[in-house]
Amino acid sequence: MSKVILIVMDSVGIGELPDASKYGDEGSDTLGNIISDLGSLEIPNMIRLGLGNITNVNIPYSSKAPIGCFGKAAEASAGKDTTTGHWEIAGLQLKTPFPVYPDGFPKEVMDAFHAATGVQTMWNKPASGSEIIQRLGEEHMKTGKLIVYTSADSVFQIAAHEEIVPVEKLYEYCRAARGILQGPHAVGRVIARPFAGEPGNFQRTMNRKDFSLPPVGNTILDLIIENSLTTVGIGKIGDIFANRGLSRILHTKDNDQGIDVTLEQMKEDFDGLIFTNLVDFDMLYGHRNNTIGYARALEAFDRRIPELMDAMGDKDILIITADHGCDPTTPSTDHSREYVPILVYGRSIKAGVNLGIRATYSDIGATVLDLLGIQPVLAGSSFTDMIL
Repeated sequence: MSKVILIVMDSVGIGELPDASKYGDEGSDTLGNIISDLGSLEIPNMIRLGLGNITNVNIPYSSKAPIGCFGKAAEASAGKDTTTGHWEIAGLQLKTPFPVYPDGFPKEVMDAFHAATGVQTMWNKPASGSEIIQRLGEEHMKTGKLIVYTSADSVFQIAAHEEIVPVEKLYEYCRAARGILQGPHAVGRVIARPFAGEPGNFQRTMNRKDFSLPPVGNTILDLIIENSLTTVGIGKIGDIFANRGLSRILHTKDNDQGIDVTLEQMKEDFDGLIFTNLVDFDMLYGHRNNTIGYARALEAFDRRIPELMDAMGDKDILIITADHGCDPTTPSTDHSREYVPILVYGRSIKAGVNLGIRATYSDIGATVLDLLGIQPVLAGSSFTDMIL
């Protein structure tokens, strides 16, 4: 019995990519800038794995004898969003980025949405989700108009109060939007953003639901399933891959529960992949430019790494990485175009191997397939020979 446990620290980038200027991300370095801003960061377990030994990383701590293998990867795909990053990790690269709408969605899209749903909308511009419900929530409750907004990501988001629009009805509206947003307007995700509470104290609820574009080609999840192994998606993974290629889909409310569920699945009797997304870094702290909160979340995750290591079988491999950056120290509240870390641990690996600078996130997915005995036939190059 052997498993690969692949954990994505959502948005924990480690320095701008060479083409960051094309995305307005010069100077972005999510992890490095957090440390520089605060002066310190208590992440001893990631340092033991080799995080500070990665080539040209702005981390003032390193290990003389790392117990893991370490490196970083560049993004080969166009874009810097969650879907693109995860798909590339899973062996699917995008030459054309998902469409974004800095000026809001065009009239033909909104007219089609109004006709399909029979409801009117307001805003239709980029916004912070937590701020826009405070600003427009009361008007929404009075008029019944849906709050439609986007961001720098390729998303069409619909916010509605659960007492005004029942959650299942909001999901129905999102499905209508997903059907409209195809072709040139095929955004990565349509997201239901239900909220509750009273004016002045609105809060988003746990009933968020993503309606993702299905992967446009095969991913490692598809190949693992085809080879009669098990795939478990934890956190946002099911949403990101439109529930495709997954034997089990387990949603979680926060990072801690994500680790709890991962540990539970590690005890189960199967061979295959556990694919976990830890979204708090991005959702709660990166997009809100909350540097201190981001740091505390990193420290909290680091404290739980020994639990993951102790739960591993002799043949299990743990890979910790990210999908993009979201630097809370820069003026932007959007994702940033950055390298992502690669940390690998297992009782069967050679400790202290520098994996170098990988040309694509897809090297991670190629390695996962290789470790599971599946010939890598997708994008990327396996580094299995370096670590075993």
